[in-house]
Amino acid sequence: MAQFLEQLINGLVLGGIYALIAVGYTMVYGIIQLINFAHGEIFMLGAYFSFVLVAVLHVPFWVALPICMLLCAGIGMAMDVIAYRPLRKAPRLSALITAIGMSLALQNLARIIWGARQRTFPEDAIPALFLSENAIPLPGGADLPYRDFFIILFAAVLMILLNRLIYLTKIGKAMRACAQNPVAANLMGIQTNRVIAVAFAIGSALGAVAGVMVGLREVIEPTMGYYKGVAAFAAAVLGGIGNITGAMIGGILIGLAEVLGAGYISSGYRLAIAYIIMIAVILIRPSGLFGKTTGTRA
Repeated sequence: MAQFLEQLINGLVLGGIYALIAVGYTMVYGIIQLINFAHGEIFMLGAYFSFVLVAVLHVPFWVALPICMLLCAGIGMAMDVIAYRPLRKAPRLSALITAIGMSLALQNLARIIWGARQRTFPEDAIPALFLSENAIPLPGGADLPYRDFFIILFAAVLMILLNRLIYLTKIGKAMRACAQNPVAANLMGIQTNRVIAVAFAIGSALGAVAGVMVGLREVIEPTMGYYKGVAAFAAAVLGGIGNITGAMIGGILIGLAEVLGAGYISSGYRLAIAYIIMIAVILIRPSGLFGKTTGTRA
């Protein structure tokens, strides 16, 4: 019982992280049908920024978190303006190749700046509440670390706020209009380039939060965005690429499947589970759990 609860907690934590990253993929794709493969590197930069701010510059953790979100939001918007906006009317393959190139460029830039050595937060640099010995006792002898409880709670709150932003605010309505028909939205006076930039900013800010969360639990390295990015993309595909609610649920399902599969089948399959699920979804239900089948999207 205790082992199952611990595996379930780890799955929810990982699923929350995947959901935050997957939202960035699905928001951008929903509007401009671009799979931004450089989004995983935004997540990686969020982890590095938090490490520099907290461990090197000794900025309080709760101050460093919003700073990381702002920095990554700015990088996401700059990426759109510099790399993707000039290719709006180009074939999709051109934008896809550019996204892969941006991913490799950011990954190698991080390696040049911080080196290839793995880094972790020193214990005296993070809030004492997040230390491993501080936990909430659960039935059956399991423990819920405060750090993991914070990650699950914070991810859930951000997902709820994002959902409300999309469905209740003016910019959210503009995003949905652009996703439905960008030409008609532009004719109705919606500045599509500004809406796209906001989508990049929001997705990148949430990716930064995921990077900070992973930095609290795991090592930080230049390639950390690759697998997490692929797993989050699998979550977006599972939920229905372009569907924000689907990306959230898909992230939770991928996280649970990965952790439970590693715990009860074999840890050697952990890296393959997201790939297997993504391939199965593409073969069986290409539109995902919540996506709609259309004839115009790749």
